[in-house]
Amino acid sequence: MLSTPFRLLFAAVWAATTVRGWYPGQDAPGLARDTAPPGQAYTFALDTGFNVQEQTSSEAAPDVELTLDNGAPYPHPFEYERIGANGPLLLQDTHLLEVFGSFDRERIPERVVHARGAGAHGYFEVTNADFCKNYTMMDMLSENVRFSTVGGESGSPDEARDPRGFAMKFRTRKGIVDFVMNNTPVFFIRDPSKFPHFIHTQKRHPSSHLRDKDMFWDYLGSNPESLYQVMRLFSDLGTPYGFRHMDAWTGHTYRWVKQDGTWSYVKLYAQTMQGIQNFTNADANAIAGSNPDFATQDLYEAIQNGTYPGWTLYAQVLSPQAAQTFKYNVLDLTKDWGFDDVAPVEIGKFYLTQNPTNYFAEIEQAAFSPSNMVDGWAPSADPVLQARLFSYPDTHRYRLGVNHKQIPVNAPINPVANFERDGRMNVNGNQGSRPVYMSTLSKMKLPPRLYNDEEHQQWTGGAVAALAAVNEIDFDWPRRFWNGLSEQDQQNLISNVVGHLGAAPTYSVRQRMASLFYHANATLGQAIADGVGVKVVDLTFPDGPTWFNVTKTPVGSTLDY
Repeated sequence: MLSTPFRLLFAAVWAATTVRGWYPGQDAPGLARDTAPPGQAYTFALDTGFNVQEQTSSEAAPDVELTLDNGAPYPHPFEYERIGANGPLLLQDTHLLEVFGSFDRERIPERVVHARGAGAHGYFEVTNADFCKNYTMMDMLSENVRFSTVGGESGSPDEARDPRGFAMKFRTRKGIVDFVMNNTPVFFIRDPSKFPHFIHTQKRHPSSHLRDKDMFWDYLGSNPESLYQVMRLFSDLGTPYGFRHMDAWTGHTYRWVKQDGTWSYVKLYAQTMQGIQNFTNADANAIAGSNPDFATQDLYEAIQNGTYPGWTLYAQVLSPQAAQTFKYNVLDLTKDWGFDDVAPVEIGKFYLTQNPTNYFAEIEQAAFSPSNMVDGWAPSADPVLQARLFSYPDTHRYRLGVNHKQIPVNAPINPVANFERDGRMNVNGNQGSRPVYMSTLSKMKLPPRLYNDEEHQQWTGGAVAALAAVNEIDFDWPRRFWNGLSEQDQQNLISNVVGHLGAAPTYSVRQRMASLFYHANATLGQAIADGVGVKVVDLTFPDGPTWFNVTKTPVGSTLDY
């Protein structure tokens, strides 16, 4: 609805231009210099907005209302738009783009996540080509790998309790494909908008600039879908013996695509040839204090003395039809595909045989992204993966520059030709004198379309504000994991949690987390509750499909909010 003054002004402009026509100049009709009464000329104080935001920064959370950066109210920070219940995300979701666009630029110049790391070069050999050809047309050649912790800063100990990144860059005849993996089959989230919130809780408190146990556990306890990953993290798997003695998973579900357009869901798993070894909490703390570069040194020296680390790569494959009746939603990043659920099949081996000559040039500047894909490897509709397809390359454009793929370690080994030009640090010829547009006078060759996109994937449903709600199946993997631990590993898990959670000063934070552990397993939860000095409360969650989607209310997604 137009305001009364604006309607009057608009009407006056329309009438004047209709009668006399429109022309430029100082006396042009409709360009009144002063619409306010004489003596009351309107002026705008340019610092008004700044002052309002400065004042708002000092107000407590209960006193302000959630908005976007432009001040528009927004109903919930974890929501994202997608097609139907399991469809892809929408580029029109300005909230999600704003969340990640801001998040990706929070730290300069080190990586926002995975800042602490090491890496090397190596090669991959296919050992089961026939199996692969049944599902995909992709190929792979040389590689380089970067290992990292997730939450720590660049100078933090590399034996900290943290998931480990395990990113691989394969240079193929048809372009670069990156497998951005972790040493865990799942992650803490399945709703992409939660990622900045989660990472903030793993960083430093805005006031004290210290790690904050309340902040850490408040998030995890209020988002119970994270529990399986929390249990893996606080077992001895959370402190692996360097980088050579750990496995890796894609976590996300991807798709293998054949030349006829048919496809299957796939997850990849890398099993270390060196055997799994972990530090206990006490040993990890001791190593972090005495040699915070232990993992980096261990990897470098092993390669230097010719003890080349290797991994065997396996694939787990599900048809789209089998996925519909699978026990878990295959698009849920908090759910594993157990080897007894989907048998892994060996497809190859890879070895790291070459240390970097210059760490900064070859490892720090390496830019890994799940959006680096080749024919035969495609994303699923996993919403966190879909968000990472934007977030990762956007981070690299910010951190390394728009032309970061011209940096030698990131450059494809096959010719690159398109219409992307100029920008900072364009050093490889800027694609010469070729036309800067799709010219009919000098035509660039276009590769054939491999299959009909319209028939490749079909989606039904309207755009919804999606947010996954917690239900009983979210505790299935925590129970499976607990029951699979040895008695000693169970005791280590309890001790590790008690030592960390017990330092959270707020009783309700400790109680809620202990109660979630209790809901997964009474023995586990009671031992933790006793250790942190709280009384457990009974929690109930609804039964239902593997993934509820909340489109009208956030109730059930975040506890106690």
